Amino acid sequence: MKYQSQKVAYWYILAAMALFGVQVLGGLVAGWIYVSPNFLSELIPFNVIRMIHTNALIVWLLLGFFGAAYFLIPEESERELWSPKLAYLQLIILLVGTLGAVGSYLVGIHGGREFLEQPLWVKFGILVAALIFLLNISMTVLAGKKTAITNVLLLGLWLLSLLWVFAFINPDNLSLDKMYWWFVVHLWVEATWELVMAAILAFLLLKLTGVDREVVEKWLYVIVATALFSGILGTGHHFYWIGLPEYWQWVGSIFSTFEVIPFFLMMSFAFVMVWKGRKNHPNKAALLWSLGSSTVAFFGAGVWGFLHTLHGVNFYSHGTQITAAHGHLAFYGAYVALNLALFSYAMPMLRERAPYNQVLNMVSFWLMTGGMAFMTFVLTFAGTIQTHMQRVVGDYYMDVQDSLSVFYLMRFGAGAAVVIGALLFIYSMLVVRKDEVIAPGPANPVPGE
Repeated sequence: MKYQSQKVAYWYILAAMALFGVQVLGGLVAGWIYVSPNFLSELIPFNVIRMIHTNALIVWLLLGFFGAAYFLIPEESERELWSPKLAYLQLIILLVGTLGAVGSYLVGIHGGREFLEQPLWVKFGILVAALIFLLNISMTVLAGKKTAITNVLLLGLWLLSLLWVFAFINPDNLSLDKMYWWFVVHLWVEATWELVMAAILAFLLLKLTGVDREVVEKWLYVIVATALFSGILGTGHHFYWIGLPEYWQWVGSIFSTFEVIPFFLMMSFAFVMVWKGRKNHPNKAALLWSLGSSTVAFFGAGVWGFLHTLHGVNFYSHGTQITAAHGHLAFYGAYVALNLALFSYAMPMLRERAPYNQVLNMVSFWLMTGGMAFMTFVLTFAGTIQTHMQRVVGDYYMDVQDSLSVFYLMRFGAGAAVVIGALLFIYSMLVVRKDEVIAPGPANPVPGE
């Protein structure tokens, strides 16, 4: 670790991993409710458990992005953070807002809009935290060296934060409400977050493979161009059935088809960089997560997204378990695995130790990835049956749900594997054996620096 202010990232990563644990445990409980619908029904309703599960996912991923920025921007800019104190203030605001949102949900106070259920004061807190973050990283980059990685990361994070403004717009007209809602939800995960993913992945591969920066930057700009070109108008695949003009069926279908391209490029980019690399980096776990992230993102966000994005197919399949299959694998590959790759790379340096517990870390990768892949296949089969029975044949919704019970049981088993893998990952990050501790210095530099 070259700069003292990078230590800010350590606390963001700790907070993110804590919420990661909450998120996957909440998902496991929600999965069991599909098997046994009355489980906890009088204590915590399903909609509250689902809110905690999805909100914890969003917040811990954002904490991971913020931590990644605070870790890599000083190194890329070749200077200390503009204000570490502001970074800690931002973290406190985000954690207070998170606790406040969960407390509100438990007593029945929420906004009612999926993913954007936070009470108004929490939304304002998130906005203030975002503005603090943008000021801090922008001033750091402006005063230091500019690189393609910092440029793309700044663009993604600025757009991500500005789009949050649409979370405050809640018109009475339901079609407009859903349109603005998708401006946040889609343009986050299928446009601006892709820029953040590309920048972090480029940084990791630059450090792990030793490929020339010029090669990495050329790939990065191509990925960014295709992500924005396809992602912005690709939002139209959410506009098919919410009351917007009919031309969105064609615009959404065409540009959504192109959304496969940036994820394919990211997967190709990762493997080509490793193939071209001349560096035998000691942190094999971080490299595994980086390659796994780009690969699973291509299948989850790209292939599974394309499976039901054309309007003729989506007419039958939207809102079924096919959507859940796509959502789980896409989020896991594109953003969960990416954050875990960054954590695997950064934590040894932040704790001034050698890359540690790598076998456990890699076992956690295969447990989580295998569990998520099995869950995706199970939900895909369930969604296909649901689409036929419910949307084609016209069977009653609850009768169809009863027919899918065996799939929900298998989904719960897959979820249990993911939870075990997640807890194993957290353990591998925080617990270090005595023989893995090194004394950093000229004779024993921390691997990765």
